[in-house]
Amino acid sequence: MQSLSTPSPIKSLIRPRPRVTRASPNKLVLQCIYRSDSVSFPNGVGSNRADWQSSCAILASKVVAQQQPIDKSISAGDSGGVADHVAAVNGHKTSVDLNLVPLEKATSNSNNSSIKPHQLQKALTITDLCPAPMHGSQLRVAYQGVPGAYSEAAAGKAYPNCEAIPCDQFEVAFQAVELWIADRAVLPVENSLGGSIHRNYDLLLRHRLHIVGEVQLPVHHCLLALPGVRKEYVNRVISHPQALAQCELTLTKLGLQAVREAVDDTAGAAEYIAANNLRDTAAIASARAAELYGMQVLADGIQDDSSNVTRFVMLAREPIIPRTDRPFRTSIVFAHDKGTSVLFKVLSAFAFRNISLTKIESRPHRNRPIRLVDDANVGTAKHFEYMFYVDFEASMAEVRAQNALAEVQEFTSFLRVLGSYPMDMTPWCPSRGDDDDDGGNEKNPF
Repeated sequence: MQSLSTPSPIKSLIRPRPRVTRASPNKLVLQCIYRSDSVSFPNGVGSNRADWQSSCAILASKVVAQQQPIDKSISAGDSGGVADHVAAVNGHKTSVDLNLVPLEKATSNSNNSSIKPHQLQKALTITDLCPAPMHGSQLRVAYQGVPGAYSEAAAGKAYPNCEAIPCDQFEVAFQAVELWIADRAVLPVENSLGGSIHRNYDLLLRHRLHIVGEVQLPVHHCLLALPGVRKEYVNRVISHPQALAQCELTLTKLGLQAVREAVDDTAGAAEYIAANNLRDTAAIASARAAELYGMQVLADGIQDDSSNVTRFVMLAREPIIPRTDRPFRTSIVFAHDKGTSVLFKVLSAFAFRNISLTKIESRPHRNRPIRLVDDANVGTAKHFEYMFYVDFEASMAEVRAQNALAEVQEFTSFLRVLGSYPMDMTPWCPSRGDDDDDGGNEKNPF
């Protein structure tokens, strides 16, 4: 709105908020919003809500009009000229001189073709304000890591043709969804070799996002170096500590007498070597990371176990509606005040209803990490208070799952459903270096 020539009090209507930007591949900008404060216009517009809405509508129409080419032959004295124009919006007339351009006077572009009404900017409709679709090419999906990460590949598998948004931390990916910068987040929760990613379990409890799906991704490691570097010249190998552990036997078989050094992630390791031109250092990362950062693959498929897969979950601001027409998984977290003695009763609620548990994970209670063993609170023996994360194969649309949770609630002091979502039923095979296996790493196991 840079070409408006309105009185200065109008500026008080605009209260900018900080913009949030993302550098690449395409800039993502959150525009500032406007708030209607009571203001008195010196040229006749009152301070009531109707006049304020009318003035805002006129300002908006002026912006649209000034974006169109104007015929220089139009003068202020012409019939219907801008100087004599009196605006009327929603039945409220105002004498504000905004120099509006009459539609019939707006003419030509470079081809001397008149501008049709349907070529003007369309008004917003309720469809424009609806949330993004559950699946589709317009979704913005946040992941932790740099381009070439396994999380990026998982985001592409979960939401094909999505706009992947890299984040430097897991916490940032959660906040990106909460702040509407991203529509979804795809984050790892467990690996078949490295186990659970505890950081993300803690963040699931801290944030109010919902699990809406899962995806499993095989891991395919490669040994990368700068072009022209031979294996015998490498005296240092850098990568995420889990990647180093998953490739230790193979690195020994290759005869590498190199120091292992842990860094935050594998794709970042490849980026670091390329940026600093380190010709004595190799990285354990993906084939796609080699393409992105201009490195060569010294050895392909160097993971010690080919059956290496990471499970990712998709997070959204709103839960999905559970169904019974396909296999569903439900994730919950609970705590209880009477120590681990209640755990058997909780688990029996699922066993009695023939509900299979696929995972149980305990984490120390953040607010009450330690409790005394005896009820008198005078003893010295202590143990941790725990939060329990449980995944079970049933949909919340099933009566047996609802009854199981109703019984669990009787024995627990805290119970929360993290999500009820479709299981990933795609066929899985050991990593072979396919396109789905490309990627780097995040700051936790794959």
